[in-house]
Amino acid sequence: MEQLKTIGRELAMGSQGGFGQSKEFRDLVKSIGEARSKAEEDRIVLHEIDTLKRRISEPDIPKRKMKEYIIRLVYIEMLGHDASFGYIHAVKMTHDDNLPLKRTGYLAVTLFLNEDHDLIILIVNTIQKDLKSDNYLVVCAALNAVCKLINEETIPAVLPQVVELLSHPKDAVRKKAIMALHRFYRKSPFSVSHLLSNFRMKLSDNDPGVMGATLCPLFDLITIDVNSYKDLVASFVSILKQVAERRLPKAYDYHQMPAPFIQIRLLKILALLGSGDKRASEQMYTVVGDLFRKCDSSSNIGNAVLYECICCVSSVHPNPELLKSAADVISRFLKSDSHNLKYMGIDALGRLIKISPEIAEQHQLAVIDCLEDPDDTLKRKTFELLYKMTKSSNVEVIVDRMIDYIISINDNHYKTEIASRCVELAEQFAPSNQWFIQAMNKVFEHAGDLVNIKVAHNLMRLIAEGFGEDDDTADSQLRSSAVESYLSIIGEPKLPSVFLQVICWVLGEYGTADGKFSASYISGKLCDVAESYSNDEIVKAYAVTALMKIYAFEIAAGRNVDMLPECQSLLEELSASHSTDLQHRAYELQAIIGLDAHAVESILPSDASCEDIEIDKSLAFLNSYVHQSLEKGAQPYIPENERSIMLNIGNFRNQDHNEASHGLKFEAYELPKSSVPSMVPPVSLASSTDLVPVPEPSYYRETQQAASVPSVSDVGSSEVKLRLDGVQKKWGRPTYSSSSSTSDSASQKTVNGVTHVDPTSSVNAKTRDTSIDSKKQQVEISPEKQKFAQSLFGGASKTERRASSTGHKGTKTSSYTGERSQVSKAATTSSGETATEKTIPIQPPPDLLDLGETTVSGGAPSVDPFKELEGLLDSTQVTSTSNQGNVGSAKAPDFMSLYAEGPGSVQSGDTAYSLATNSNDNLLSGLSSATLESSPEATVTHATQFTKGPNLKDALEKDSLVRQMGVTPLSQNPNLFKDLLG
Repeated sequence: MEQLKTIGRELAMGSQGGFGQSKEFRDLVKSIGEARSKAEEDRIVLHEIDTLKRRISEPDIPKRKMKEYIIRLVYIEMLGHDASFGYIHAVKMTHDDNLPLKRTGYLAVTLFLNEDHDLIILIVNTIQKDLKSDNYLVVCAALNAVCKLINEETIPAVLPQVVELLSHPKDAVRKKAIMALHRFYRKSPFSVSHLLSNFRMKLSDNDPGVMGATLCPLFDLITIDVNSYKDLVASFVSILKQVAERRLPKAYDYHQMPAPFIQIRLLKILALLGSGDKRASEQMYTVVGDLFRKCDSSSNIGNAVLYECICCVSSVHPNPELLKSAADVISRFLKSDSHNLKYMGIDALGRLIKISPEIAEQHQLAVIDCLEDPDDTLKRKTFELLYKMTKSSNVEVIVDRMIDYIISINDNHYKTEIASRCVELAEQFAPSNQWFIQAMNKVFEHAGDLVNIKVAHNLMRLIAEGFGEDDDTADSQLRSSAVESYLSIIGEPKLPSVFLQVICWVLGEYGTADGKFSASYISGKLCDVAESYSNDEIVKAYAVTALMKIYAFEIAAGRNVDMLPECQSLLEELSASHSTDLQHRAYELQAIIGLDAHAVESILPSDASCEDIEIDKSLAFLNSYVHQSLEKGAQPYIPENERSIMLNIGNFRNQDHNEASHGLKFEAYELPKSSVPSMVPPVSLASSTDLVPVPEPSYYRETQQAASVPSVSDVGSSEVKLRLDGVQKKWGRPTYSSSSSTSDSASQKTVNGVTHVDPTSSVNAKTRDTSIDSKKQQVEISPEKQKFAQSLFGGASKTERRASSTGHKGTKTSSYTGERSQVSKAATTSSGETATEKTIPIQPPPDLLDLGETTVSGGAPSVDPFKELEGLLDSTQVTSTSNQGNVGSAKAPDFMSLYAEGPGSVQSGDTAYSLATNSNDNLLSGLSSATLESSPEATVTHATQFTKGPNLKDALEKDSLVRQMGVTPLSQNPNLFKDLLG
């Protein structure tokens, strides 16, 4: 508020030619005010921005001019344009020693910046210095910036100074310090958790402004923890009493109301403290009653205090006198000509009706007037009130009114809300099942697509179960009335899909049960539904299943089935449908028609949707068949967890195949082949190893994905080439290597290990006041309105609750609102209606990026690197080591693996396997069957290590080792490759 006042003063001074405001600025404000279009205003502002950019960057600008420029920037920002080029100048102005300039700077930065802006760090030191100033105006300006700009990271920098200011001699400083602490609590509660006692102490401050500011953080604290502040009830009551008795200075009055905003905040706090506490509530009764008597209802602020008093009375322990006073105030609100006061009255009445339902009877005509008011907001609030006051005696009238309102509105969001309330009220307070079915038909007809599918299932369950008694006559009458009502509705255009599903199911189950309608008539209606809604596969599926039931019941009764031509054409169409579900249903219907009566009666018994079905979950009747199949060599049953493992492995291989054949290839281009003399023997040092130039460390990621260089050994047919088919990558994209680097070898084949990922299973809402205004007594009330009011408010006892009624109604409620057993659901499934809702669970693909924290146990290396180097200098061929079951290939080891930019080998148990980064022959011996035996987490862990960059330490150690052996690294001697080739 002070910031807005400051802007107003500055702009007023500019318009009046005050200090620091030039004629140019006054002309700017005048021209913008006289602009006739937004485009003209934007043109003026953009011209002003260009002018300010040029002038604000000039050196040695007078402070008076700079202040005007900052104010003009604020004006530009207020108009919605960007003035970020001048933010830094506003920050600089906060450092000025001149008080008007400093306050202008603080005002500008609090309007320009937010708590996450990059320039905040530049003013923290200035705020710290100004919080210690001797001038309280400077301290207040700094505290204003603290309340707006300090974020969670910078709270510790200013918190000690703010706490010290709580005891400042100036009341304005103490008030702003409380506000700053309140912001700190909202931003970071743990940073000021040790300072919450200060709010209690400042509640007794001598200045009413400080006390009023303390009520805001205390309200937040009490909202979270009510019990910790129960001891403050007497203090809050005392403060509220003093405010109501006008003991505060006149400066706190607003429209002749003594500190109304403090009163409202205190009433909110007392409502929290008195909720469910009779002892605490008794302390509040006197002061709240005084407020009811003293508040002036002729002003909006007085009505606001009265409304808050009603909210407080509805929250605390009930008191008859206070309830009567609240009812009188509500009566004044509802009789007012203001829609705002009527809205407040309806809302307040909805709060009190929970405590004393008979209060609503005093305002019958007023509620009806609000229900018929053209103001849509008031009408919706009235429906909320009617929803709260619904009983079994008035549920029919209220639901009918709600359905009429659904028809008259186009807002789908609110239509959904009203429809759900209609369903809820009908389920709880329905006087009869027939009325419930009729009400649900209306709801489905006008808002069917917006109703939850569970409502449709509950309706079908109610019709199937009936009254839940042994009276079969009443159940058959219920079903017959449902069939007749649906046959009269089925011809209407554009019925909702959910409603059509209910209609098809009821007609299929009970369409011919009473004998009033023939099978041909019902089947013709169902065919019309399937033809009219040909784009809705679910409706067509329900219609076909209903036809199946009709014909099955006819066959079971021994009557001839004459299929209508339209039904035959429908079956032919569905037999060639793209939907496998519709095809399946059509074939089932054709198959059932060809069976005898006994078989059909066994498959689809009449009226069996609610019968219990015994289910043998162990499938013991298949034991003999399984035993015979196993003796004949059939594969045994595989448990689900093992099937998931096999499915994951299959997904890996399928992904490998798809990536290799269709997906994008992310491997680098192959290096050019070197021309090699064909006379080089395959066992020699030059030809036995694929030599790859050692890359620089900065290109580590590229070399991880590079393809290996074809070696000289391509010439020899007996030389074994590296095969990368099915080898899982240890870094980069989660796929397998392509088959581009493989070579045909007829003499020898090397088995590469594939790391298996261990799948883990995911764990899975009294008296009647006859006093009416003299004007309204003269108005005659229409008989229709009197009858409507009598149906809404009359004929119910006040102790009646919204629970389910006794007698057959209790049985009915349990029949269509309670959950049926799983057996009943299975029976419904056997009828065929829920077949479209079944889905086959599919195992999710393996997560190749599941990088868990694992540890790899160390072990002794199986091959000494010094012996490998000795073998390189020897002319004999070194046989590579392998684990159990691994097919090894005799070849000379690759000494260039010493230069690999990453760990050369990783031990798992007693087995060492290579994680070489290039596609050389050393990978062949590394990815052996030991990889299969090692944990998959280890592979993923090392893949994570590789992506972090090369291990320079290992590379230097290996480089030094090679120098000791007298071998020159290839990176230092480019001609080494030629020398080795002879």
